[in-house]
Amino acid sequence: MAIHWEPVGDGRVLAVSDDHSFGTDAVILSYFAAPQRVEETVCDLGTGCGCIPFLLLNQAAVPRYILGVDKQPDAIMLCRLSADKNKLHGTLQFTEADWCFPKTIAAAGSFDRVVCNPPYFQSGSGRKSSSAAHRTARHEQADTLSAVCAAARYLLRYSGHFCLCHRPERLADVFAALRGSCLEPKTVRFVQRRSNTAPWLALIDAVKCGRPSLTVPAPYILEDENGFTDTYKEIYGKYRNT
Repeated sequence: MAIHWEPVGDGRVLAVSDDHSFGTDAVILSYFAAPQRVEETVCDLGTGCGCIPFLLLNQAAVPRYILGVDKQPDAIMLCRLSADKNKLHGTLQFTEADWCFPKTIAAAGSFDRVVCNPPYFQSGSGRKSSSAAHRTARHEQADTLSAVCAAARYLLRYSGHFCLCHRPERLADVFAALRGSCLEPKTVRFVQRRSNTAPWLALIDAVKCGRPSLTVPAPYILEDENGFTDTYKEIYGKYRNT
C-alpha cells in the first residue's frame, strides 16, 4: 500500500492512500461538527484515514479526547501512523471496530459528540468501485443508517450531539433513522457550490432525546463571481499548513 502525507493544519500531516483518503465532504463536516465548548469527548464513526479527528484539532474548542473507529484494518493502520508521526496519542486514539456492535467501541454514554460521514449510496445503486475499501465507504448495507444511528445513541451521553452529512435527496431516510434511535434533528445546513445551484450536501446535527424543533440556517456557499467565498476560506484556511 503506497502512502503519502497530506497537510491538515498547524504543521500536522495525515497518512493517506489510494483506498483511504479524504475530500470536501469530510472537511466541511469537521467544520460544521466542531465542538462548541472545550474539553468535549468525540467519537468519529467510520473514520477512514482519520481526517475528521485531525481536522477537529484546528477548531477553537479543541476536544479533550477523540476516538476514531473503523472496521477496516488498513484504515486504522494509517490512523495510527499519523498519530505516531504527529505525537498525538494523548488526544487521539483509533480502534478497529464495527459500529454495528457499539459495545465493542466504548461504554454507553462515553461521548459528548459523535460524528459520521456515512456511505451515501443505497445498496445496488450507482456504479461500484473495484476497490473493496471504496465500496465500504460509499455504499450502504441494508441497515447502515439505522445501525449508525443506534451506535450514536448508545455512545452519546444524554443531550449529546450526533453530527453527520448526507445527500439532500436522502434526508427523509436520515430523519427516519435518527428519530428511530431517539436522536432529534435540530439543525440542517445545506452546502451549495454557488448561490444559484442546488445543494449537493446536507449537514445534520441531532440531539439525543432532544425536543422537536428544527432550524435551517443559511447554506454554506463555496463560490461566487469573485471566486471562493469567505465561507470557503474560513473552512479551508484552517487546514493549510504554512
